Amino acid sequence: MENNFKDEWVNYIHSLQDKICEGLENIDGCKFVEDKWEREGGGGGKTRVIENGNVFEKGGVNTSVVFGNVSEEMKRHLKIDGYKWFACGLSLVLHPNNPFVPTIHCNYRMFELYDENENIVDRWFGGGTDLTPYYLFEEDAVHFHKTYKDACDLYNEKFYPEFKLTCDNYFVNHHRNNERRGLGGIFYDHCRPDDIQDLNFWFNFSKECGNAFLKSYLPIVERRMNIPFTEKNKFWQEIRRGRYVEFNLLHDRGTIFGLKTNGRTESILMSLPPTVRFNYNYQPSPGTEEEKLQSICLHPVDWV
Repeated sequence: MENNFKDEWVNYIHSLQDKICEGLENIDGCKFVEDKWEREGGGGGKTRVIENGNVFEKGGVNTSVVFGNVSEEMKRHLKIDGYKWFACGLSLVLHPNNPFVPTIHCNYRMFELYDENENIVDRWFGGGTDLTPYYLFEEDAVHFHKTYKDACDLYNEKFYPEFKLTCDNYFVNHHRNNERRGLGGIFYDHCRPDDIQDLNFWFNFSKECGNAFLKSYLPIVERRMNIPFTEKNKFWQEIRRGRYVEFNLLHDRGTIFGLKTNGRTESILMSLPPTVRFNYNYQPSPGTEEEKLQSICLHPVDWV
């Protein structure tokens, strides 16, 4: 039963990768390039990358099924205890060319820990989707958040406000006056089966959230992808992309986990945008659309 459950999750993650890539290819017109890889120590994955597309300047939709022995470094840095571990998930990041189309990130995963006899001693689910625009369109923010509220409400009406707050408080550049990376979304982690919510509950909830990705994002892309933009707009996009890089390299637990467990560096750093700016002490002019976006990142909003 346990192996069947694990296999079901792996199969779902691979089917989600196919579904998302197909939807993105339909709107972009270009194809993802797949790179299958094996991890030294156990497992591997499929990295699918799109670059210089009609809509997406750079993006990746990655799956991994990896396992190995729990190292002392993992125990110290990740605060886990066990003998062996297993992880399977999907992770994607899309960096559009047009500054009026937002960047988006999502990740859905299952993690297991085993004792020396390969009995499961811990298992949890985690994931979420968050939106990082460069210009604020309130209807886009409302659509995105409502899509995930609807998904959460099917399982528990307390989930959306709880996971939205977790997301707001996770994707934060603490070194920049607690500036958020974007407009948030939902984020949950270490969700374990208990007497009320069993394995199937968290499996199906994660599926619901993963399946909501395309309907949360593609309508926004379609509305904004053909808006004319200037060099000034690209400049601001690259400033904000710099904030994205700062968060991923300094604070993101997924990046740290991948690097600490001998993950595949190219796949892990696929999340970084192709071009960024780190202009010294740059601040947008008061009253501009750029300043409006930055203000929202400093003060999260309840969109629905």
